[in-house]
Amino acid sequence: SNFVGQERVIIEEAWPGDIVGMVDTSGELRIGDTLCEGKSFEYDRVPSFSPEHFASVLILDPMKRKQLQKGLEQLEEEGVVQIYKQRGLGDKDPILGAVGALQFEVLQARLKSEYKVDVKIEKLPYVHARWAVGPSLDPDFFERREDSRCLEDRDGLPVILFKSDWALRWAAENYKDLQFLKTAPLRRA
Repeated sequence: SNFVGQERVIIEEAWPGDIVGMVDTSGELRIGDTLCEGKSFEYDRVPSFSPEHFASVLILDPMKRKQLQKGLEQLEEEGVVQIYKQRGLGDKDPILGAVGALQFEVLQARLKSEYKVDVKIEKLPYVHARWAVGPSLDPDFFERREDSRCLEDRDGLPVILFKSDWALRWAAENYKDLQFLKTAPLRRA
């Protein structure tokens, strides 16, 4: 589409360097995806880095749950926060991760101004997130421990939150066949 102010015109051809807007009604595209014609190719995406601050988000008006979900998805695409799902709950009661604590304030302000959703952010006691990879991964084990919690990232990959450096070291020393990665493993289409 060709955008001029509020006007939108469909274009048939684009050239390298052109900025093209697309309407994605399927919800399958993400910021940074590449579309091509002919032979396909693949390259590494920008990694999701391990946040150091975590919080739950509580909606103050339950009737605005759809606006909250849309706002969180958009802000995650922009890199404001990372969203983790509690296993078995789907999109209900997500856990947020951020590299800096001020990102939660940015999120809260943007949800209110852009999506008309008031939320309360409650900080959680975790300090590390690690993507767990390996044959002996038992998410339930990490869920039962007092010092860790197993969630899923947006691609459904297991992410373990740890409350302390000690808890992370203990897991690494006692589960040598698991890797605890600081960045998410690459998603394959």
